Amino acid sequence: MASVSRDFRRLRLDRVSREFGALHALREVSLEVERGEFIALLGPSGCGKTTALNCLAGLLPLTGGGIWLDNARIDRLKPEARGFGMVFQNYALFPHMSVRRNVGFGLRMQKRGRAEIAEKVEAALALVRLGDQGDKLPGQLSGGQQQRVAIARAIVIEPPLVLMDEPLSNLDAKLRLEMRAEIRRIHDQVGSTTIYVTHDQDEAVSLADRVVVMRGGTVRQVGPPAELYARPAHADVAEFMGYRNLLPTRVLSSDAGTARIAIGDAELIGTVIETLPGEAALAAIRPDDLVPRADGTLAATVAAVEYRGRGFFGAARTAAGTELFFRSDARVEPGEALLLGADRNRVLIYAGAA
Repeated sequence: MASVSRDFRRLRLDRVSREFGALHALREVSLEVERGEFIALLGPSGCGKTTALNCLAGLLPLTGGGIWLDNARIDRLKPEARGFGMVFQNYALFPHMSVRRNVGFGLRMQKRGRAEIAEKVEAALALVRLGDQGDKLPGQLSGGQQQRVAIARAIVIEPPLVLMDEPLSNLDAKLRLEMRAEIRRIHDQVGSTTIYVTHDQDEAVSLADRVVVMRGGTVRQVGPPAELYARPAHADVAEFMGYRNLLPTRVLSSDAGTARIAIGDAELIGTVIETLPGEAALAAIRPDDLVPRADGTLAATVAAVEYRGRGFFGAARTAAGTELFFRSDARVEPGEALLLGADRNRVLIYAGAA
């Protein structure tokens, strides 16, 4: 059966739901993806991101809503009729087949001609920089090389979508960084549309054109990485985007998008992100932005500190027991008393319970 066209303009998830008995893994998820985009589905374990990917691939049927490529509804098609490329977390390579035969597997299933298969396989291997590894078995390759084979197999069929499910989670830190750059390079060179599942916010912001943050089977925010990094729309998105300081606070006064807040006995000025219905609020601050300063108002004692090459990162506690995560350019020691503060545009204020 012929697969759907690669030359679509827009993928659309329309109120997609997936239930497993009483568990609502996806709750009316809606999303539009333009051709050529790189989209990252980001969230903690159990948020629904892999379920969404499996529904796109046709590995799970929907229990509500629909999936469309332009005007064609595809959620009722079998996986092979969608013709999407899939890159799995565990690579899913055939151990008894050579690299070249692994890459050509999808083309053989499509009953392409022998000459065409050979030409496309060599082109895909060259693209992932494995042109000299075609005769080896997967077990003779490194983890990074195996992942390149999996990517070559996914793209060689020229799919309308490439779906990637945490493809770098089994690699060490150095290989993850290298493969990030490779995945983005291949995406740009092929001109494909990629949907990439990850729980790693650094991975998402470094790779994607837009990031979709999910929680509890719902989409919490969609936007460019810089937007989500600097201005998360909700406190739970901020927490997942690295704002480790999520502090109950009281609003003392507000004016023109800023507010004066109280954290214990200390006062700070921050930027209001959500409408504040009353005095109760949450202040979100990245550890990078909370630093020792002469005008700091948060008095705390260093509990632990570690050196990370570009500065010292630590945890401190206020007299009331509030834990604060901070950064310091200068060495600090456990037991040292600090005054911590942050610029008002880096203190984000959300509605919440004090």
